[in-house]
Amino acid sequence: MLSKLHPSIYKVAVAYHQTRRRLKWAGNRSLVRTRSSERLPVRLFKHQSPLIRKLGNVDMRLQQNKITNLKLAAACLDGALIRPGETLSLWKLVGKPTAKRGFVDGLLIAQGKPTHGIGGGLCQIANLLQWMFLHSPLTITERHHHSVDLFPDSGRTIPFGTGATIFYNYFDYQVHNPTNHTFQLRVWVDDEHLRGEILSDTDIPERYSIIERDHAFIRDEEQIPWRTNKIFREVRETTTGRILREEHLMTNRSRVAYEPTSI
Repeated sequence: MLSKLHPSIYKVAVAYHQTRRRLKWAGNRSLVRTRSSERLPVRLFKHQSPLIRKLGNVDMRLQQNKITNLKLAAACLDGALIRPGETLSLWKLVGKPTAKRGFVDGLLIAQGKPTHGIGGGLCQIANLLQWMFLHSPLTITERHHHSVDLFPDSGRTIPFGTGATIFYNYFDYQVHNPTNHTFQLRVWVDDEHLRGEILSDTDIPERYSIIERDHAFIRDEEQIPWRTNKIFREVRETTTGRILREEHLMTNRSRVAYEPTSI
């Protein structure tokens, strides 16, 4: 791509895509803009992820700084109401992560390699939202996949390939509410975890569980390691537990940046 030829071209390309996103936002009246401190009565799903993980030789200072960034972003998302027909945009609610707003230097992934920058670490919120909304009837309308598996698993509790990557503001994370229910997003940070919940105004007729199949590390003809799997969603009737259907959500194939222990 032209943006890889010179840093100045890259900056122009970023500015172009960010402007396009702002124009899309300006013309979209259905974006979520309302937050409420009052909890909706029904909790559909909850999840948590540890704030500190072992990530190769990454500077621990970047992970500590990430916590600051997560707290700021979580405060912008917490309580968001997703009414029927509305779409939640992560970046529309969080806004641009700048030093002026209190965001600090954290871990970033750029062009498949770890680096650092202001607001780094916010992908953890996108990962949390992706996992929670997979367990809801909302439709994920924008989600970008991590193209490289950078670090060996450490404390992973969810299947590989079910996360999401974001980059302000054109790599967004968005979900749409096609139902007649109103949903509420709760996100906060405690001493050890990033936590989240999805709440609803009334109970819903379905429950969801995520299934991983065919997980493997493989090598291609050039002996480059890759990680693959398939992700399915099982949908059950809330009242009886009866399986209604199984949905194939995604097939993942990502280059591995470390040497797998088994392949």
